[in-house]
Amino acid sequence: MKQLDERLRSHYPQLSPQEQRIADFVFDHFDDLISYNSAELARLSGVSKATVSRLFKRLGYEKYKDMRDELRILRQSGMPLTDNRDAVQGNTLLSRHYKQEMANLTQWVNSIDPQQFGEVISALGAAKRVFIIGMRNAYPVALHLRQQLMQARPQVHVLPQPGQTLGEELVDITPDDIVVVMAFRRRPRIIRPLMQQLQQSNIPVLALCEPQAQGIITLARWQLCAPLDSVSAFDSYASAMSLINLLANALLHEMLSQGRQRIHQIADLYQHLDELEHR
Repeated sequence: MKQLDERLRSHYPQLSPQEQRIADFVFDHFDDLISYNSAELARLSGVSKATVSRLFKRLGYEKYKDMRDELRILRQSGMPLTDNRDAVQGNTLLSRHYKQEMANLTQWVNSIDPQQFGEVISALGAAKRVFIIGMRNAYPVALHLRQQLMQARPQVHVLPQPGQTLGEELVDITPDDIVVVMAFRRRPRIIRPLMQQLQQSNIPVLALCEPQAQGIITLARWQLCAPLDSVSAFDSYASAMSLINLLANALLHEMLSQGRQRIHQIADLYQHLDELEHR
């Protein structure tokens, strides 16, 4: 039987705009969903309680409570049966963590469309400039992507700069550039209008997001999804970092002659500036 997130993804294109608002909220607050009753979900999504009821019936639940009961059972089945100290000492937590990380990696590897991935690498190599937008938890991921891509090509920038707004930066971006939007969950509200503006301006956009980000995916020309699931409250960005490693390596192979020359030049500068230890 399909779980809630799978049902929402499969039904999403057929949902009404109001129902999609509920779905987007659910995707963004999946871990907290069990704590909301139908009235609270309606209020937080900005829709009527009847719309909430109608959506969950469409998804196969007789009533909203059935969905919450299903989530409660799944959560209970995934929790350690011993206290935390015993779980860590017995490697139960470590084992569950490892299995979840492997499941995340397997999921994103199996979901990659080779043709789309090839288009992404070609676009990253051909673009005049690469702009990477990352906020909140996505900011360090954006910094890492920039650092990796800069080994192979010039003109890679992270936006926004600390303490700055985006308007001044976006005004100069053209269709000859490419924008990578880190659209991972708990996204700032600006991400959606930002992507809508880029789409309207015909600027190529690559979205890096979790698979549940259905409302964001349609706003990007390309989408690469990395699961963030973890065994506890905090999201895991291991699969996102692994995806970045693949992107950077694929780009380097695409631009091998230029990339090698650039890497050698960077290494020479490291030596002249005595920036890195050689041990």
